[in-house]
Amino acid sequence: MLNERARVLLKTLVECYISDGEPVGSRTLSKYSGLDLSPATIRNVMADLEEFGLVTSPHTSAGRIPTPKGIRLFVDTLLVVRPLDSIQIHQMEGHLLPDNPRRVIVNASQVLSELTKFAGVVLAPRRDSVVFRQIEFLSLSEKRILLIIVTPEGDVQNRILLTERAYTPSELTEAANFINQHYAGCRLEEIRGRVSDELRQLRQEIVTLMNTAIEAGSEAISESRESVVVSGEHNLLHVQELSSNMTTLRQLFELFEKKTSLMQLLEAGRMAQGVHIFIGGESGMEPLDGCSVIAAPYEVNGQVVGTLGVIGPRRMAYDRVIPIVDVTARLLSSALSKH
Repeated sequence: MLNERARVLLKTLVECYISDGEPVGSRTLSKYSGLDLSPATIRNVMADLEEFGLVTSPHTSAGRIPTPKGIRLFVDTLLVVRPLDSIQIHQMEGHLLPDNPRRVIVNASQVLSELTKFAGVVLAPRRDSVVFRQIEFLSLSEKRILLIIVTPEGDVQNRILLTERAYTPSELTEAANFINQHYAGCRLEEIRGRVSDELRQLRQEIVTLMNTAIEAGSEAISESRESVVVSGEHNLLHVQELSSNMTTLRQLFELFEKKTSLMQLLEAGRMAQGVHIFIGGESGMEPLDGCSVIAAPYEVNGQVVGTLGVIGPRRMAYDRVIPIVDVTARLLSSALSKH
């Protein structure tokens, strides 16, 4: 409902605020808006924008800053996104090579963090089942055995098993060979159900070891499938708007640590077409009231499997961060689809 003059002044105000972090006065707006308006006219327009809830005036300054509603209007209708150049895209591509799926997901969160200087987050693909490619046993001491689990993606997980009796090297080899020959590629939940029926031909001691290994292996692989990967959350310590409020900062880091709520927010982004932006309270999470989340879904062979994004202050360079998130989602999709 804004006229062109009000739109130009709001755009200028948001851009100046994002650049400097200071309340924007009428003199600055007159200088950078390109409009030939008197200070009185600009003040009148600012009063209208304030009445609409798009800007607000801090108590300590005659200038104004945009509200979350003002930033939302700016992002939706006034923002001009700057495409990434081919050199930067090529550099990003070098960090997202299609080798190990887990590694490329972690690298994607790091790329987002390093390029934006905020927190990079990736919601990993959901795993409905836990499978393994190979299991090995290595005796550490009389009743301590190292369980080595290799996943289909090449990830290696280790667990120490405490047993009631000592096992000889030949017994460990016998147990590992039986599991690998009969169950490699199976779901560990499925193996649990079949063990009691299919292992009667083995000695009870070996069955006990295998049951212990299956239980520990399931836990190890499940833990390695951490739903949300976060990188660069420490960058937010250097953002003045966030670091000046220790309560908010503490809540924010608790959100990163627990990750359940963060996962729910990113899950909502799975349904979005392209980049989706949550500004302040739009996320529905109190720790993110002072933040913006820019997220985009990524795919494997044309099917959306997860979401990635950036968490930073509301005062961020949206024109730069949006294409970084968009391109990273496309590159991650390509890398995972090639694996």
